[in-house]
Amino acid sequence: MYRPALAFLCLAMTLPAAMPAFAQDSGFKTKAPHAVIMDFETGEILYEKDAREPMAPASMTKIMTADMVFEALKNGTVTADTEFQVSEEAWRRGGVKSGSSTMFLDVNSSVRVEDLLRGIIIQSGNDACIVVAEGLAGSETAFADQMTARAQELGLSSATFRNATGWPHPEHQISAYDLARLAAHSIKTYPEFYSIYSEKSFAWNKIPQGNRNPLLGKFTGADGMKTGSTEASGYGLVGSAKRGADRRIVVINGLNSKSERADVSLRLMRAAFDQFKVYELYKKGDIIGDVEVYMGKADKVSVRIDKDVKAGIYRGDRSKLSAVMVSKPVSAPITAGEHIADMIVSVPGRTEQKIALYSTEDIKAKSAISKAWTVLLNKIRG
Repeated sequence: MYRPALAFLCLAMTLPAAMPAFAQDSGFKTKAPHAVIMDFETGEILYEKDAREPMAPASMTKIMTADMVFEALKNGTVTADTEFQVSEEAWRRGGVKSGSSTMFLDVNSSVRVEDLLRGIIIQSGNDACIVVAEGLAGSETAFADQMTARAQELGLSSATFRNATGWPHPEHQISAYDLARLAAHSIKTYPEFYSIYSEKSFAWNKIPQGNRNPLLGKFTGADGMKTGSTEASGYGLVGSAKRGADRRIVVINGLNSKSERADVSLRLMRAAFDQFKVYELYKKGDIIGDVEVYMGKADKVSVRIDKDVKAGIYRGDRSKLSAVMVSKPVSAPITAGEHIADMIVSVPGRTEQKIALYSTEDIKAKSAISKAWTVLLNKIRG
């Protein structure tokens, strides 16, 4: 089906002289040094700010740690009732004496996997992370290597993990963009475990601790995920909320205080639902336009797109959204389904997207005599 250009799209047959690597800045602003807003259903990035560069994730690392445990539960490696022993290493490095976030586990005690998960997710217990790392992989170092390998399998190319906790390490890093994608994967793949992220408190050894997510109870529909803070990372959050059929994921990092993180996360999540929208530009199979054919039995051939094209954008930037068809005359013969043109989609504040366009039919080449006449006529016409 042919779909004409939408009112806010600009279609052209040739590439402008200087196509920038990045679209112009979005009209939406946030004080967070690193930020992402993602639409969960489509995976569209609605907004990003310095989101592709690896950064120190602090305790947001524990989303990956928990994800590894979810996978072990799903494939039967462990059960919720499997018990892991608390080593002196886990107790010393992750316990109360370390001065870090802790579940308050007792050394040499045995703890169920289900309880350890709550200690990781709700209490942000470093001791719980080290216990599951040692229980699943033999050592925290081996577990961190497995975390990195799993992240690469998921396509999270910016991720390198050197521990299970998020403890500062110069090589321990992941981008805000990949954190958002990791969050979406975890929500989608392990819905039976995701509800733990929305639990507001958990007690171990008769010591209750509250969930540190500032969105819970403050933003309607918020149900996850994880905060983090170190001197190297600043204050960060991976948050998720659902309203009606829509779910949004936000990631922020590099803020100066807990209160600033709470304020920015609430503002960003409100904006995620109220000020951003996913627009449908084209459907798979839509005819985009025509490409000139040289030395063919037809002078032109239509091109189609082979996937749905959507763009998530700040509503105020809608008029700046553009889709430009890039092509040049193509010599016959041409086969149906051949890649002969491209579309460049430009969204303010985002990297441009290049999408292949394919011929809709076969175009045979002219005969030798017809080619000769074409060359002669072109010479006569100059």
